[in-house]
Amino acid sequence: MRHIIVGTAGHIDHGKTSLVRALTGVDTDRLEEEKRRGISIDLGFAHLDLGATRIAFIDVPGHERFIKNMLAGTGGVDLVLLIIAADESIKPQTREHFDICRLLRIPRGIVVLTKADLVDEDILGLVRLEAEEFVRGSFLDAAPIVAVSATTGAGLDQLRQAISALSATVLEKDSSRHFRLPVDRSFSMRGFGTVVTGTLISGKLHVEDEVEALPGGRRARVRGIQTHGKAVESAEAGERTALNLAGVDPADLHRGLSLVRPGLFEAVTVIDTAFELLPGASPLKHRAPVHFHAGTAEVEAEARLIAPPGVALNSVAARVKPGEKTFVRFVLREPLLVLPGDRFIVRMFSPVVTIGGGDVLDIHPPKKTSVARCERLKAPAAAIPVYVTESAHGLTLPQLIARTGLRESEIKKEIVAPLSVLAGFVVAESFVAKLLERVKAALLAFHLKNPLVAGLAKEDIRSREDVPPALFDAVLATEKTIVSEGDLLRLASHKVALKQDETAATEKIEELFLAGGLAVPALSEVLAKSGVDPARARNLLQLLLKSGKLLRVGADLVYHAHAIADLRAVLAPRKGQRFSVPEFKDWTGVSRKYAIPLLEFLDQQRVTRRDGDTRIVL
Repeated sequence: MRHIIVGTAGHIDHGKTSLVRALTGVDTDRLEEEKRRGISIDLGFAHLDLGATRIAFIDVPGHERFIKNMLAGTGGVDLVLLIIAADESIKPQTREHFDICRLLRIPRGIVVLTKADLVDEDILGLVRLEAEEFVRGSFLDAAPIVAVSATTGAGLDQLRQAISALSATVLEKDSSRHFRLPVDRSFSMRGFGTVVTGTLISGKLHVEDEVEALPGGRRARVRGIQTHGKAVESAEAGERTALNLAGVDPADLHRGLSLVRPGLFEAVTVIDTAFELLPGASPLKHRAPVHFHAGTAEVEAEARLIAPPGVALNSVAARVKPGEKTFVRFVLREPLLVLPGDRFIVRMFSPVVTIGGGDVLDIHPPKKTSVARCERLKAPAAAIPVYVTESAHGLTLPQLIARTGLRESEIKKEIVAPLSVLAGFVVAESFVAKLLERVKAALLAFHLKNPLVAGLAKEDIRSREDVPPALFDAVLATEKTIVSEGDLLRLASHKVALKQDETAATEKIEELFLAGGLAVPALSEVLAKSGVDPARARNLLQLLLKSGKLLRVGADLVYHAHAIADLRAVLAPRKGQRFSVPEFKDWTGVSRKYAIPLLEFLDQQRVTRRDGDTRIVL
């Protein structure tokens, strides 16, 4: 069954609730105060099945004081019924509701002339002409205009037919997108616990799924799902949905929160937008306080204009003029979950009237932005190269999903030159080229200063560049002129070339350790006898260690590889034999000074294994 969301809009007491009741048999005035006062204060919900299509009605209040509740109901609306009472025609809230629907880009609708039984044909014809003039040039231009009476039932069949016909043109919402449900109600039901309701604007949800409420990050388990009063195992995009949640108190959930997959998105406080100021509004100044509405949420915000080059923000020229479309940054007083492409409404701080709205462009904008940058962000997919090139070292796919709201498959389609994927990061070719350039420059400078050192510690360069280890290694792997050897980096062209005195010193160092056998001389003594200055002698020692001719057994103990090989030969025939330190000293002829470090070294090499005060030859 297809699911269509139909919203009502119009002035107070123009018969919205009565019309929905006449169409569906459901009274959407659920609050005692609503019934007592005869007006809708909060959102009401009902549904109607027309063949294979289920129509979910959202009846919104029309009283000026309750506009914010009306705004909470317009998210995800596919079709709007613009209600105009035939005995009163167009009124202030008619205009404001209509402006909100237009700003939210509700794509289609029907103009419904209610209370047709209260006027004669001449008045009804005049109201019809006024309605046609009112919607001319808008999304309701040429829309059906149906006169009805909720009291007599006149015109209701014609209205149902019009709704059915328009519903057939509605594209089904994409259930493959990321799950999002803006909460419009939260309450507790005896025997069930916490219940929230909302319109599932994208994605799909199953019983036992885990959800996260943003902002706040509270997590809960979906214990049960209802759509239109029936228990179901899953809900899809476009359905009015009630969720029974476990693990969260109803007091912790309220209208304005959004339920999403855990860890996928985050609430933000600074967003860049494409904004339209209504023709009848006053000019919008830089840093003007406003009310910002998105989904079911309302937060106070400050409007910061994004002016073209050369225009001072405090000048008259920087003001947004009535009817103008421009770019505005909104700094929100409280965090809010929005994604690029979301529509929003802005109302004046005082008096509280609707003045404009637009599209969210960027939810993590840089401190300084520009009109040119905003122009590039109009399509979420086109924004990916912008985000990647602006980042310090690229962005991961989860980061790009959180930043754009796109699916992983959609993002991957946009990863073409000059972008690529390395170690799970989407990076720009310019980032790779500049990083390699800096690494090669650092290695060249190091080699010139330290010609006898094999290379520079990789971690020294990586930490200086502040690049994640896996990404750093992946970038280095793309460059053949850089060689990674263990924890060292060197240029492929770098070769240690010894001078004549250094060659002699190297041979002298090796000879002294070889002659020492297992009772090697002190390291400082060997370096002093090398015949070169201490700094070069230490570098030559490192070369011998790197070549494997010498082995470091302890901090101050270095042995010739032949001596260690001879020691292994002594132990080989004793495989499986248990021995003590004194026995080891007898076998090797060394003192305890050498025996203990050698045994610890052999343990590390898995030649021996310590077992209490003894060891076993492996």
